Amino acid sequence: MIYFNCDYNEGAHEKVMQRLMETNREQTIGYGCDDYCEKARKLIREKCQAPEADVHFLVGGTQTNATVIAAALRTHQGVIAAQSGHINVHETGAIEADGHKVLALPSEDGKITAEQVEKCYVTHVSDGAFEHMVQPKMVYISQPTELGTQYTLAELEALSAVCRRNHLFLFVDGARLGYGLMAADNDVTMADLARLTDVFYIGGTKVGALFGEAVVISNPYLKEDFRYVMKQKGGMLAKGRLLGIQFLALFESDLYLEIAAHADKMADQIREVLYQKQIPFLVENSTNQIFAILPDEILDKLSEKYCFSYQERIDETHSAVRICTSWATEKESVDELCKDLAEIS
Repeated sequence: MIYFNCDYNEGAHEKVMQRLMETNREQTIGYGCDDYCEKARKLIREKCQAPEADVHFLVGGTQTNATVIAAALRTHQGVIAAQSGHINVHETGAIEADGHKVLALPSEDGKITAEQVEKCYVTHVSDGAFEHMVQPKMVYISQPTELGTQYTLAELEALSAVCRRNHLFLFVDGARLGYGLMAADNDVTMADLARLTDVFYIGGTKVGALFGEAVVISNPYLKEDFRYVMKQKGGMLAKGRLLGIQFLALFESDLYLEIAAHADKMADQIREVLYQKQIPFLVENSTNQIFAILPDEILDKLSEKYCFSYQERIDETHSAVRICTSWATEKESVDELCKDLAEIS
């Protein structure tokens, strides 16, 4: 079986594993206070052109989302997100379990607009009973989104302006950030994210690391006591150096971007065959996730050799599936899939 169902099927890039092995017997202090973590923080600040930013390493995406949101919001406040947003559909109610409502906005492409955010906020403060309702205080978006789409720099600037005008925190989930940064039509940099958001994170779990995410905090208010919340929410790793070493390996050269570019290139190869066969897409994007609409009989045949991720039912005879490449996707596997797709009649 060849797996195209997600982008974290494999372990970690060999250079990451090599650095972990080379340092395995070293003694360091714990909880991310070691020299490796500090060196990785310095590199990330440089990449983000944000010398004053705080950088923290957490163990996974759900812990990161839950920790950031808990650190930012008071008990009566909620977080705005797209209906398809990860915190709304794929985190088992982690945000609500912590006492914060997700205020979901409709979206067909995984993105929300500045206009939607402003309307949500204004509707709340204009209601005579506003203090009896959850107060919008944070906007959560993913870059790329759950549907592989991307916010343009103009869209991100508009969201940032609305948030700052209305005193809302802007939080960007970057679990797949590398694949977005290296997409052909991307015009957003890590420096843009550091400048325009209050907090965002750089995903390692899905982009070459064994596990781990790097949180970059620009807003001074969110910096205060963040490590307390990390510990409380289970996001702080005792052997914190394991996270710092991985991000050091990914960022001391261009490894993070190089391996992300590989995934996008592999996805583009598959996407081109689907275009040639006039296969429709649930949503168009240029990152490592492809949402193809195929006849069920074709999917049944392909499932004998390939594993995709089911997305949704389209009609009685067609389904949308996610075909996902990663930093470790083998070109031979992509060539084989493309050959089989090309033979669809």
